[in-house]
Amino acid sequence: MARQDELHARSLAAPREFWEEAASGIEWFRRWEQVCDEARAPFLRWFAGGVTNTCHNALDRHVTAGRGAQPAVIYDSAMTGVVRVLSYQELYDEVARFAGALVGLGVGRGDRVLIYMPIVPEAVVAMLACARLGAIHSVVFGGFAARELATRIDDARPKVVLSASCGLEPGRVIAYGPLLEAALARTAFSPQHIVVLQRPEHTQPLHGDRMLDWRRVAAAAEPVGCTPVAATDPLYVLYTSGTTGKPKGVVRDHGGHAVALTWSLRSVYGMQPGETFWAASDIGWVVGHSYIVYAPLLLGCTTILYEGKPVGTPDAGAYWRVASRHDVKVLFTAPTAMRAIRREDPDGHFFAQSSPRTLRALFLAGERADPDTVEWAQRTLGVPVIDHWWQTETGWPIAANCLGLELLPVKPGSPTRPVPGYDVRILDDDGGELPSGSSGHVVLRLPLPPGTLTTLWNDDEGFIRSYLSRFPGYYATGDGGYFDADGYLWVMGRTDDVINVAGHRLSTGAIEEVLSRHPDVAECAVIGVADALKGQVPLGLVVSKREVVRTPAELAEELVRSVREEIGPVAAFKRVLVVERLPKTRSGKILRGTLRRMADAAPWAAPPTIEDPAALAEMGEILRSAGFDVVAATGEAAAENLPEAPGSRTA
Repeated sequence: MARQDELHARSLAAPREFWEEAASGIEWFRRWEQVCDEARAPFLRWFAGGVTNTCHNALDRHVTAGRGAQPAVIYDSAMTGVVRVLSYQELYDEVARFAGALVGLGVGRGDRVLIYMPIVPEAVVAMLACARLGAIHSVVFGGFAARELATRIDDARPKVVLSASCGLEPGRVIAYGPLLEAALARTAFSPQHIVVLQRPEHTQPLHGDRMLDWRRVAAAAEPVGCTPVAATDPLYVLYTSGTTGKPKGVVRDHGGHAVALTWSLRSVYGMQPGETFWAASDIGWVVGHSYIVYAPLLLGCTTILYEGKPVGTPDAGAYWRVASRHDVKVLFTAPTAMRAIRREDPDGHFFAQSSPRTLRALFLAGERADPDTVEWAQRTLGVPVIDHWWQTETGWPIAANCLGLELLPVKPGSPTRPVPGYDVRILDDDGGELPSGSSGHVVLRLPLPPGTLTTLWNDDEGFIRSYLSRFPGYYATGDGGYFDADGYLWVMGRTDDVINVAGHRLSTGAIEEVLSRHPDVAECAVIGVADALKGQVPLGLVVSKREVVRTPAELAEELVRSVREEIGPVAAFKRVLVVERLPKTRSGKILRGTLRRMADAAPWAAPPTIEDPAALAEMGEILRSAGFDVVAATGEAAAENLPEAPGSRTA
């Protein structure tokens, strides 16, 4: 039996013993009384009675153990050309002092602090300073639209908002001040203080007594120590992206979170203390929380903060140069990033030029990794490319090929097998368990392991309604998939991406897999659009590679033929539109739901997480020219998303 399978079986048979052993990976001020308290099930309390502090485990204990001179954070900005290295001692000093600044602003244990910042070292300092005090941080992606920011402020009710004067995107500077002011004009709740980090690219005017300069506040403060907190105390609230109405604030605790992330970075990602790990994401997303900030520092690794893009800052070799420059051992990014790099550099010339010799694995997550992209990356990089699957709500991987245990054979398109701690099942619509090879709802049998969400902020009923009510005794992931005969999990996409064609349920993910295997396709999306005869029919949206010589009509014809051959005429797949680009969120997910509403002449608005609103406008014109009756955008997200700073210089 493979090591991963052995540990997985043990974690399900004796979860308390398994996680008690894993808990030795962090330091405790007081040992727990119960490994898992289920008195209020389904609201579990891992390591109940235990006392610890996440910041102590991420910084203080490493400095005490002699790691003070080791780099903790490397900030590498393609936007400014700045590279800044903070050792564990330097990061400790900055965090202790800024925690003192927060104390001076009245922040204490249990208070909320909202962080609205770009990916800069001060954002990491802010998160750890909150953890140091037992305050609860809520990071909102920098540049998020005012309306969405306002709903999060009203829900979290932060005593202090920490922000920056601007964020940087290729070709533009994004002023945060107007967005924050517009958000505060909408809120019923008003924070007591707003602390602004002024960046050289744009200076924000500070109005009134409550708006303070970051550096002045920090300079005037005295360092403070760590506040002992209960293992079950909240560490942070992270709102799920694309929320409408009442936001869903995922709550993570101190103890279980620290135990799970420390274990996962070593066991899943194969990292050791002192090595450099790079999660190419942003702190506004769960990947940034878990694997830019907390997991690397908890394990005593060096982490990379990269301010830039996979292509265009300045070219498709950016990732490989960063990995080579900083001796990155493991890189974690989204499949979209790899597809973008492949489209610009299909033969891997940039990788060959940089030759990051220390790189031993690439992990992909955030959306489905099509087999063609996985195989290209493996050929180009010459290291294992590991597709793995998890969610904002779980906080760490559900299914993966665990590099730190024993690497299993790779099956491109599958995230391999469940990670120890997760009991993954496939259920039919009535909650019956399905055998291998049968597609259904991917669910997690309760109890969930430590590090996963404990509830939704101020919304226990919403937690049960959103995740636990559909299949009693299980957490509903919202994804569909199946296990194959070898026990490998195949996640085919959100269950709402299953379309009904003349009574036949078809996965758009399965059709996308066929399209992505065509040698001329760089990336693709399939959506179900309304049809008077069949109810729904699939529509393919395809971005071709740069060097393609076929005409769009020829490519579309070949793709239709491929789907009919591999899936069958039942798919009724007849239309493909070849486009220049697909609209995506900043985390790299294609806006399939928005595209479906556009094609169905339903009301739509550009979501606040969109990477480039112009891409969505272009797609609207393409759909109209193809005969779809796309209505005008509704709402205000598109109009207010990512305005440029007036009078600011271009980054």
